[in-house]
Amino acid sequence: MNTEMLNLNTSRGASTAVVARPDTDPAAAVILLQEWWGINDHIRDIAGRYASEGYLCVAPDLYHGRVAKDQQEAAKLMHDLDTVDGMDTITQAIAETRRNYHVQKIGITGYCMGGTFALRAACEISELAAAAPFYGDIPEANILAKLKVPTLFFAGTRDVWITPEKVGVLREAAQKNSLPVEVVSYDADHAFFNDTRPEFYNAAAAADAWQRVLSLFRKHLLGTAAQTA
Repeated sequence: MNTEMLNLNTSRGASTAVVARPDTDPAAAVILLQEWWGINDHIRDIAGRYASEGYLCVAPDLYHGRVAKDQQEAAKLMHDLDTVDGMDTITQAIAETRRNYHVQKIGITGYCMGGTFALRAACEISELAAAAPFYGDIPEANILAKLKVPTLFFAGTRDVWITPEKVGVLREAAQKNSLPVEVVSYDADHAFFNDTRPEFYNAAAAADAWQRVLSLFRKHLLGTAAQTA
């Protein structure tokens, strides 16, 4: 695996993306969207996991170089991030990924704040092949109704931010509008995938979710049959 930086020119100024490359030429890419902390070691580790599975993984920096030191700073950075700015950075990352790496298909995933953006991107960027948002917020009904990308949405029933009530709105919208989204809920808290936060991490839920995401991406990015661990 090799790691490099990709330059991005957005409407709010220059940014970068961390790129994890597999040892062989990738056939597909995964856009990885950060938690509210920024592009930290945990996000870099996840990018490496995707590269180990054969994907080019591109993690655009939605904070333009800033990484939160604590929850107070993370909350401020997330609050100050305009939706239009975040979506523009994601769009630029997709365009630069195609231009620089010539991959055939691109999927998207993200966690917490990144899950919010990943679900919205799946609704607004039709060229994406698949999406796997983790415990992100649900977009407005008129945005959600546009979802055409095969999507797996992960949630925890103990999450006090992305509550079961919010997840229920997604389930109801999916049924009402025949949206291509499957919701998977675990007996777990918010950030259950983050193995650097033992107070929230749930190993069983994280392992199951990871296998489900890999199956989704194998099917829609690589065109191969889903596999189970």
